[in-house]
Amino acid sequence: MRILGHHEGLFDQQCELVECLIPLDVTFAANLLGRIEQAAIEMDNLRAAFAWCRENAEISQALRLASVLQPLWTTRGRLREGTAWFDVALADAAAHDVEVPLPVRARALADKAILEGAQTIHDNMDMALEALALAREIDDPALVVRALAGCGIIAAYDAAVAGSYFDEALGLARTVGDDWSLNQILAFQAFAAVTGKGDPVAARAAGEEGRDIADAIGDGYASRGCRWCIGLAQWWEGDLVGAIAQFRALVAESDTAHDETWKMASLVSLGHMLAYTGDTSAARVAANAAVEAATDLGPFNQGYAYAALAVAMVAAGDVDASARAGEAAWQRLKVQPELAVVNVIPLAEISLAQGDLTSARRCADDAIAVAPGVHRVLALVKRARVAIAQRDWEQAERDAHGALAGAVDHKAYFVLPDVMECLATLAAGAGANREAARLLGAATSERERTGHVRFKIHDAAHDAAVAALRDALGDDEFHRARAEGEALSTEEAIAYARRGRGERKRPATGWASLTPAEINVVRLVSEGLQNKDIAARLFVSARTVQAHLSHVYSKLGISSRVQLAQEASRHA
Repeated sequence: MRILGHHEGLFDQQCELVECLIPLDVTFAANLLGRIEQAAIEMDNLRAAFAWCRENAEISQALRLASVLQPLWTTRGRLREGTAWFDVALADAAAHDVEVPLPVRARALADKAILEGAQTIHDNMDMALEALALAREIDDPALVVRALAGCGIIAAYDAAVAGSYFDEALGLARTVGDDWSLNQILAFQAFAAVTGKGDPVAARAAGEEGRDIADAIGDGYASRGCRWCIGLAQWWEGDLVGAIAQFRALVAESDTAHDETWKMASLVSLGHMLAYTGDTSAARVAANAAVEAATDLGPFNQGYAYAALAVAMVAAGDVDASARAGEAAWQRLKVQPELAVVNVIPLAEISLAQGDLTSARRCADDAIAVAPGVHRVLALVKRARVAIAQRDWEQAERDAHGALAGAVDHKAYFVLPDVMECLATLAAGAGANREAARLLGAATSERERTGHVRFKIHDAAHDAAVAALRDALGDDEFHRARAEGEALSTEEAIAYARRGRGERKRPATGWASLTPAEINVVRLVSEGLQNKDIAARLFVSARTVQAHLSHVYSKLGISSRVQLAQEASRHA
């Protein structure tokens, strides 16, 4: 098709051009990828058509064209261009007092909200709410679903607000059988679970359902978004190797599909995760590639890319380079303070490595004040390390145990090695040297299980703690205690670290009345171990095990190990 020009009959030509692209805009359009490719080839003509509409005050047609091209904007990383089309056309309508049909305006505002959410622009809720109000007034269920999705993605960093929009949108989409909208909303919901909730369980649940639907109907873009969320859940749950494989595949697939959005996001995540494996060179390569990929995706996505670079640098021990990258990230993200909830810039670690404990503590405090879920757990670990450096033992203990409790609640096992090392340092400071050595052993095993290495900026403090324990215990006793810790499973290590910590007020009887120590004994009884073997596993005496069992029998109203095993199976 030749480039459109200014001549009589152009309106008819550009109308025909829009009409031929309408299949981009219908649910389950056959050969959608082929039509998106054709639209990309015709972009010069489409831009000319859009310009003609504006010049001739055909604003409704301009907005309709921008909405029809929504699949192109999202899947080809042309988010900024799509947003710009909506911005100028809506501005034209306001400037020239053009009356735009309500369905066209509602659709345009909803699509604009979705594009802005994809660019991490979350400060324009008014237009998204207008789209929703108009859609409800028109009483168009499909348009209501789209507007709800726009509101939800704009509110993604506020879990409670986003959740209400997504719940309604999902209910409507399921009712009308709109799988195309359903899988996209599930992708948005999974994203909100990652960002606004820090909840790997919710992210995985929404992500897996959305991925399955997207794969079934051929929506590769939504599928990649869902798998990005699943990959983060894998990482948080301790499957670093699996998560890295997921993101490498996403980068390659996104590149093939010309999907700049998820290519950039996957490179950002890959940069973070490779840093945690200790492959800081590969982490820097991924982070730098993310910075380049984010060039046309807006300042906020650029900020996340620079944050990944800062993490790669601090993991390698290059504090100055990390500080520069962290500052670049902060300058791009600080305009929207709500983005701080995801706690991606290693500001506390940078300040700690620079010896500025006051700034490190302030950064950690600020993160904890707003971060939810897993993001808060990670922030607590960071503040525990800062508090240890400040010799604020009580704060460090509260934060370390708070992080441990959060890790259990959210299945965020990726933080366990660092938590165990913090608790080991605190135990050594309290004179519990054998406990400290066991906790160091448990941390070592967790690092081997998860693949997470210690950042180089923490090596000096760790080496000093190990040397002090060797001196206090002697080599033989130190190695014996550490080996005992290394032999613990993840569940056993958690139970050992939590001994004596009553996190909540318990009832006097029933399963909920059992303490962590008692539950650990019950678990081992259910595995068929006798008291002597249980005592050896828990580093206590057989008499202590029997005392725990007596308390358990009394609280549960039972009298035998068989009954106890049956009760435990009901609560497994």
